Amino acid sequence: MEIERNPTRNVRIGSVTIGAGHPIAVQSMTATHTQDVEATVQQVNALHEAGADVVRIAVDSRKDADALIAVRAQTAANLSVDLQENYRLAEVVAPHVDKLRYNPGHLYHHERDKPWQDKVRYLAGVAGEHDCAMRVGVNCGSVDPAKKERYDADDSISPMLESAWEHCELLDSIGFTRYCVSLKDSDPQNVIEVNRRFAERRVDVPLHLGVTEAGMPPDGIIKTRIAFEQLISRGIGDTIRVSLTVSNDRKPEEIAAGRGILSDIAAGRVRSVVDFGLDTLNIISCPSCSRVENEAFIELAEQVKEMTRYAADHAITIAVMGCRVNGPGETDDADLGLWCGPTHVNLKRGTETLGAFSYDEILPQLRSELDQLIAAGK
Repeated sequence: MEIERNPTRNVRIGSVTIGAGHPIAVQSMTATHTQDVEATVQQVNALHEAGADVVRIAVDSRKDADALIAVRAQTAANLSVDLQENYRLAEVVAPHVDKLRYNPGHLYHHERDKPWQDKVRYLAGVAGEHDCAMRVGVNCGSVDPAKKERYDADDSISPMLESAWEHCELLDSIGFTRYCVSLKDSDPQNVIEVNRRFAERRVDVPLHLGVTEAGMPPDGIIKTRIAFEQLISRGIGDTIRVSLTVSNDRKPEEIAAGRGILSDIAAGRVRSVVDFGLDTLNIISCPSCSRVENEAFIELAEQVKEMTRYAADHAITIAVMGCRVNGPGETDDADLGLWCGPTHVNLKRGTETLGAFSYDEILPQLRSELDQLIAAGK
């Protein structure tokens, strides 16, 4: 199937270039603890050998940054760093990576009185000095609070768009154009809508596509395929990530899934859009990554999927998140949400916190809440 790609500008990330008609790049992210250098190197190289064009690593402390420097010395992969909440670490890691990724919503966590514009100028300066590309990574669960408060609570797309467009305008105004943008949501229909609307206004900006918290295979691959088919077939998308909840040794499956979807789209093997999960149970879970504070999260996600099979015909969304960074916000829109800490799992009903329970206690608590929702007619 011949697809006319959007005329985005080119952005070089190490040895690969996205945009401007270049092949769509496939990415992944490490799930190891960054400070475990040996395990992180092993996973980066496994992803690289599986065909990852870019591998992202999360950094949230100086110890993480030092570990990343050690990882860099032991891999040929193109590396992207996820700066998380501490944007100032950019100057430490930039000499050792090919791309910096920041989330506009996270720029408020440090130096709160400093304007976000100053922080972005700093990031662009560091990136330019050290030959790095950048990604403006906007997520539905961690949107710029100043944008979110301007819109109705049920409108998650408008604040994401406003934030992304505003950051693009600032970067352009200071002459830094070596960036791409991502706008991610756990609902594939929202991913389609937000990226379509962004591309209508900024057809020149390369887009990184992904369905965040897609979940476990095969459901996570199906959700992602829905979004990718509808966007890429419209010429939208220059790099992709399939975010799956899998154990560390299975992370290369993200690359295989991404390559498979791209191959199918190129060959015209696409499926019609469905309203995924609207009339049935929908379990979303974040991809395993280095932010996960207890690997029991992965087993828990699998247990939740198995335990809730009896509710398959009910239109209920359950979110299982693996960390404190995105977990609290990205469970707000679910009927029931779990976000996992080192020793306890926080249970929520919508935005209401119900308590923290041990990993051994959480499943009965979740079932009780699920039964109440079903009895109430959900």
